[in-house]
Amino acid sequence: MPANRPNPTNSKVGRLIESYELAGLGEELEARWTADENADSLRTLADVFNHELLKVAAVDAGLDPLDGEIESLYDALTEDDATGAERTRARGRLERAGIDVEDLQQDFVSHQAVHTYLTTYRGATKERKRSDPTERVQRLRGRLAAVTESALDSASNHDEFDVGSPEVLVDVQVFCADCGSQYTFDELVERGGCDCAE
Repeated sequence: MPANRPNPTNSKVGRLIESYELAGLGEELEARWTADENADSLRTLADVFNHELLKVAAVDAGLDPLDGEIESLYDALTEDDATGAERTRARGRLERAGIDVEDLQQDFVSHQAVHTYLTTYRGATKERKRSDPTERVQRLRGRLAAVTESALDSASNHDEFDVGSPEVLVDVQVFCADCGSQYTFDELVERGGCDCAE
């Protein structure tokens, strides 16, 4: 650890990594957050971290969680849409094993705590890539086409109107009020600007 970086155990996440003996989890969180491709969000990483806390607590209490059980227990304890019955069952299973559920839930971390740990205590930075505007517009066109196709299917299924075999085409036009030129978005990008640039 560089001398000018604060001790990680001064943060909640760092303290919990130490007390729950989660060696290597800090490095994993950093790698998943700073990945070039398919990086995880801070909220996802907070859930990953909290799953690990719950798993350690369950195993230490003598439970042998089945595949997916940790996620189910965690969701029952934390999700707003969990039913009262699901919450009661989850708490009962943990409490019967001797786990103090209140204390465990107080150990759960927020995405802000993960961010503070990664940036302040690990010195991690996340490069914000500027996406190519052409890619952004293509994605939006694809989404608009998919939504339109879905709306057409729905309307056709409800006998609101008939349409044979529709193919949705999304064309983005750009009009410049200064020079009066109009181009498709792709043409404008390809020529490097409107007639004002000439």
